[in-house]
Amino acid sequence: MSVEAHPAPSDEFWLFGYGSLIWKPPPHFDQRIPGWVTGYVRRFWQVCILFPEDHRGTPEAPGRVVTLIERSYWERLTDHHSSAPERVWGIAYRIQPDHVDEVKDYLDIREINGYTIHYTPFHPAPNTDLSQRSPIQALVYIGTPENEQFVGPQDPQQLAEHIFQSHGPSGPNQEYLLRLEKALNELSPESGDEHVTDLSNRLRAFMLVQRERSGDSTSRTDSQILRSPHPVNSHHHDFKRASSVDEQEETEKTS
Repeated sequence: MSVEAHPAPSDEFWLFGYGSLIWKPPPHFDQRIPGWVTGYVRRFWQVCILFPEDHRGTPEAPGRVVTLIERSYWERLTDHHSSAPERVWGIAYRIQPDHVDEVKDYLDIREINGYTIHYTPFHPAPNTDLSQRSPIQALVYIGTPENEQFVGPQDPQQLAEHIFQSHGPSGPNQEYLLRLEKALNELSPESGDEHVTDLSNRLRAFMLVQRERSGDSTSRTDSQILRSPHPVNSHHHDFKRASSVDEQEETEKTS
């Protein structure tokens, strides 16, 4: 099992993001490294309504966001997506030492709704500055099956349609799904996630059917949904760094 209750002693603080943290970085990072963790499966099995920064639904129509499932637990479940990559790709951020406590407080607010803190080895991707280094102990927020926001396996088509219909203060749930698919595909030729890709394809097909039924030619396309005033360039590591948590939160509200 790869989760540990406490981090190994280190002078560095690393954070692993596998969902919205990939394209909405935390403040005060000085390194951003693509890579992966093992021993988990990424699934859209977490309810998202009010508290997280990326709240993409309402109590009447709660959105869905990703969490990590321990592979040994997932293998005992009946999942319509019966396969999953051995590596869960994402991004690790090294936080500047003088801002670790501030960023931890920020993350506790951003990830508060059902997510708990764990530590796990992160493997830097090849051709990165840290690729020859042994795995990095990184903090990760996980919505475990014990939390009340965890919903478990769902029919993929019903899940895609639910994501299409959900909308919250941070925007449409479909934006979260499509941004995650795009961000993952940009990390590496090997970083795609079958679960995320299948849901995205089902969502696009359902959106097309809805447009044809309604005759609405103004419905947003993928490119319009993904358009952002502060795009993240995954290949050149050209990322906006906020000077404070307050500035970062204002930046994210416009994304």
